[in-house]
Amino acid sequence: MEPVQQCAVVFVDISGSTRLYESLGDAPALDRVARVLEILQRVTVESGGRVVKGVGDGLMCSFEAAETALGAARAMQERIEGQRAVGKLDLGIHVGCHFGPVIENSGDLYGDTVNVAARVAGLARVAQILTTEDTVGRLPPGAREHTRLLDRVPVKGKQAPLPIYEVLWQEGEDLTMLGTRFGTERKTRLVLRHDGRDLAIEEGGHASVTLGRDAGCEIVIADRRASRLHAHIERRRDKFVLVDHSANGTWVGMSGADEVVLRREELILSGQGVIGFGQSPSSEGAERVEFACQ
Repeated sequence: MEPVQQCAVVFVDISGSTRLYESLGDAPALDRVARVLEILQRVTVESGGRVVKGVGDGLMCSFEAAETALGAARAMQERIEGQRAVGKLDLGIHVGCHFGPVIENSGDLYGDTVNVAARVAGLARVAQILTTEDTVGRLPPGAREHTRLLDRVPVKGKQAPLPIYEVLWQEGEDLTMLGTRFGTERKTRLVLRHDGRDLAIEEGGHASVTLGRDAGCEIVIADRRASRLHAHIERRRDKFVLVDHSANGTWVGMSGADEVVLRREELILSGQGVIGFGQSPSSEGAERVEFACQ
């Protein structure tokens, strides 16, 4: 195992590849995905980076400097957009980057930096590059002008929300103007009740809570219809978002609204309500979690 080193970790993922497999079939979709990955690999090497490994329909890469990593991310977006513009590709990409200490073992990278970079990539939308304050702080002043604070999001294992920056790579007047000043959101808390026990998601406390059959979840669900990591609830600024990861779906009943079934989807929780795992919480014998936004 190599000693700890500092580097920028970049996750780049292809957006919309799942729908492509469904619409075109496995072989044609795989061919298009492979063409995108080839472009991303080439850009990484040309920019002086290293492709660490493939991750699903994407790549994990490393760069010695933050500026080099974000320059490569911009080049990736520009190269893919160029292919889309001439009709050679119909796929987009989204990118996440974080700079920090990593441990290398057998060519792979491990540590909190890798986890944060993956989390940031998961927040990015198609044609978007997101990064962190630690990364932006290592850029020269000229490069920082091409970034903007986008949000502060909770990250598991960290006490304070993580400032997320967008890297601006497209020129034009269609860039969305940010009107919200961060830090002015309301102080809110979400109280979850399960099996006679209360658990709160709030500032200074839990930033997120996992729910499922796995013993490592903050709220352990015994029902066999529930997945091991069934869902998680996270605080995003002053809102609480339920994210389903399950095989059988998550049922949510909120006061004054019809019951909703989530299947690999998200829902903002409001008011009071109840959550069911793999079945409606109103079903006989269903295990349930009650919630109240305060």
